[in-house]
Amino acid sequence: MSQKVAVLGTGKIGEALLSGMLRAGWAPADLLVTARRPERAEELRSRYGVNPVGNTEAAKTADTLILTVKPQDMGALLDELAPHIPADRLVISGAAGIPTSFFEERLAAGTPVVRVMTNTPALVVDEAMSVISAGSHATEQHLAHAEEIFGGVGKTLRVPESQQDACTALSGSGPAYFFYLVEAMTDAGILLGLPRDKAHDLIVQSAIGAAVMLRDSGEHPVKLRENVTSPAGTTINAIRELENHGVRAALIAALEAARDRSRELASGKKD
Repeated sequence: MSQKVAVLGTGKIGEALLSGMLRAGWAPADLLVTARRPERAEELRSRYGVNPVGNTEAAKTADTLILTVKPQDMGALLDELAPHIPADRLVISGAAGIPTSFFEERLAAGTPVVRVMTNTPALVVDEAMSVISAGSHATEQHLAHAEEIFGGVGKTLRVPESQQDACTALSGSGPAYFFYLVEAMTDAGILLGLPRDKAHDLIVQSAIGAAVMLRDSGEHPVKLRENVTSPAGTTINAIRELENHGVRAALIAALEAARDRSRELASGKKD
């Protein structure tokens, strides 16, 4: 018997996950979607051949529910779903900052919940980093099922839930830091006399090459950096300026701020 999976609140991340599952071999007939606007639901039906349904029908019908609404909307969604979710359904949350206990307190006793933090490379390149944590009632089988789903859009990693806020700061928000760095380096390239398009191409390819080396070489980043840094050369002069301007300390402080905000979201603080 096939397993039905419903993606509730199918925005950008939800759609990326949906398309990744289809590429991984899931049948459209086994995938349900919900969307706030009827025109969005019809767009998903037309594009992917999946069946749009209401939230209540999804809760009653699907074996696995993936909740991808914004954190501030999760409480209202659970109020709507709770009377219709049997305790044997797997609930997967993709909402930043919300602990599995938030769901367990609102759903039937014993409901298995898995918390997942993914990131935007899921959208177009299937290179997401999805971090997976088990709730109190989630088993090895539930975690493996979550890995199967999110493995369609990139890499997965299991961590204790206590580490989820740190992972949100590092990888959930992580792509934005790299985009910010590329933006700054592009501006620097223009200042140094390069046209914007050439500066952009140089930086993007350098970033891709560096990322592949980090992933595939097995070398520590310090070793890889030292391989580029010759005595009294251009690179060490640039590194000295980065250190003089506190870039390392600023990055650490930025990630701590992101982690703290993830904790605030978990506590229900919106502003």
